[in-house]
Amino acid sequence: MPESNPETHVIDFRAAEQLLAARDPRGAVKLLDSVIAAHPENTAARLLRARAFFAAAQLRPAELEFELVLEREPDNAFAHFALARTFQRAGRPEQATRHFRLAAALDPKPEYLRAAHFEDRPDDGSV
Repeated sequence: MPESNPETHVIDFRAAEQLLAARDPRGAVKLLDSVIAAHPENTAARLLRARAFFAAAQLRPAELEFELVLEREPDNAFAHFALARTFQRAGRPEQATRHFRLAAALDPKPEYLRAAHFEDRPDDGSV
């Protein structure tokens, strides 16, 4: 087994990105496990692993990773959006809506705004 060092972790992280792009999320998770074991504080690796779990339809592990990222970076709009997609896919629409709206409030990208469905809110006349 090759020696584990920061350089191999960077290589593993980059390889995991490529595997995810090539639609091999399970391979990406496998590479990221060693990176995160050595660097549990690495939020980028955790976010990538959360995306890989989501792509592999492992919704509970994806949810836990996205939540961990948000504990560390509560203003990460992408993590809110991805967590919302995870909740949506798991059939939990109320939780999904909350995180879609947080994502849109933090970063008004068109896709975040569309997902947030702000226009669907009933108009009760309050300000």
